[in-house]
Amino acid sequence: MNDIPEVKFDSAEILKRAREETGLSDFGDEHFMPAFEVLVEALEKEAKLNAVGRITQYQRILNSLKNRARMEEWFRRYPEIAQEDLAPPVVIVGLARTGTTMLHRILANDARFYAPLWYEVRNPSPYMDWSADQADQRLLEATEEVNALLAANPEFAAIHPMDPLGADEEIMLLEHSFYSYVPNAFAHIPSYTQFVARSDNAPAYRYLKRQLQFLQWQKKQRGETAERWLLKTPHHLHFMDLLLSVFPDAQILATHRDPVLSVPSITSMNYNLWITCSDHADKLAVAREWSLLFANGVKHTMEVRKQHSEQFFDAWFEDTVARPFEVIEKMYQFLGMPMTEQAKLAMQQHREANRREDRPVHEYTLEEYGYTDKGIRAMYKEYCETFIDSKT
Repeated sequence: MNDIPEVKFDSAEILKRAREETGLSDFGDEHFMPAFEVLVEALEKEAKLNAVGRITQYQRILNSLKNRARMEEWFRRYPEIAQEDLAPPVVIVGLARTGTTMLHRILANDARFYAPLWYEVRNPSPYMDWSADQADQRLLEATEEVNALLAANPEFAAIHPMDPLGADEEIMLLEHSFYSYVPNAFAHIPSYTQFVARSDNAPAYRYLKRQLQFLQWQKKQRGETAERWLLKTPHHLHFMDLLLSVFPDAQILATHRDPVLSVPSITSMNYNLWITCSDHADKLAVAREWSLLFANGVKHTMEVRKQHSEQFFDAWFEDTVARPFEVIEKMYQFLGMPMTEQAKLAMQQHREANRREDRPVHEYTLEEYGYTDKGIRAMYKEYCETFIDSKT
């Protein structure tokens, strides 16, 4: 541990360092500043980070600022990026651990979709010497980061498949706006969690649209062409009204699973992130925070979709596991897209090469996190009555 540099979470110092390391000073829309400052203070005062946690969370914040600065410089050099037209996206949304990742990565094999890749959402802004026809430094860095995370906690491989070139969540794009629940997936920072929940997250979603324009422009520079974006993150449950405000014609693929099964799995996943960053991680604290967070999220989305029911397609975890292509065919009918033989073959090949049984089993119990069947069902009562009990 002696070779891990000591860092201090000081907002002015981190901003100064980001300017020095990039040679750039414009971080874009300054709506990020209040959230940035609350996060920095929470990590310093509340998180009880160990040495590894301090340096990794410090680097994530610094990295977000540097990506913001580079993005503004790319837009300055190439103003046509802001003219990139985004067709209505397809967005997979559901409680975490309901098959969203599996579905996202299967559908992403259809070349008609743009999908954000892990290395792109971690570092959406290329270095200023980037060239579309040369090796991308961001991919090398992403591979190193994935390897380091799995080395720090090998059990995480059983929980969530990590692939630098795999389709992944745009919540890591939202992380760059400093309005997201990514930081509290790594640490107990209640003041920041409450700040994000109570604040207007509209600037974050507007910034997400700008990031997608930038990524689309980059993909086109590499010769990639597609019709529309395929997005995915459970985070949108908390802000479905904003997602549909910024992307009013989005089509939502909503995934469902009994929260008695999904909520403890969510908790176990985040606990395994907390223990990499703190020696004081508390299973019950993780359980309280994340069960309530998502209970409020599903209530919010259920309310929003009353006014947008025609934009939602519902799929159940058990069905997507047992007969995925039957479900996907229905999804494509909802999307108004014909299923091509080329897309179906690519999806089948991906599924065969990425079978769940090839990865270790994710083991946990309700009791170790203080959960009971009755308690979870009470917290998710309306959701269970609407989407779960009618299926059993």
